[in-house]
Amino acid sequence: MIRLGVPADLPAVSEVYRRASLANVRYRADLLAHPEHLIFGPEGLAEGRTQVAVDDGAVVGFATWTDADGVPELEDLFVDPHWWRQGIATALVECIAEVMRARGVERMEVTANPDAVDFYTCVGFTSCGVVSTEFGEAPRMVLAIR
Repeated sequence: MIRLGVPADLPAVSEVYRRASLANVRYRADLLAHPEHLIFGPEGLAEGRTQVAVDDGAVVGFATWTDADGVPELEDLFVDPHWWRQGIATALVECIAEVMRARGVERMEVTANPDAVDFYTCVGFTSCGVVSTEFGEAPRMVLAIR
């Protein structure tokens, strides 16, 4: 089940964020060296911009959107590693796309983790460039909202 996240979800969302972030071996050492990057902020939940995937009452994934300089953006997409490859991330992207569609948005962008490009391509994103991030270059991708 996917539902709108609420501020009370912050502890569970924070745990999913941390576990999923540290599951990526490529970035684990950098994240552990900069633990401030492992703290999930409450803004998306407080502002109604986060959707959470729940199974039997437990948060197993979440996605947050934002408006970055007038461009709707998928800001966060994290699934607990124990729940990977079960369609949760796809369902979360579809849910956020539906939220964007209801808002009249025609496109949504994401700065993709390089390891997740195949996933984003499978759910309909296409490449639209490369951006610099604190951890190196990352693909920028766009999803047409129909």
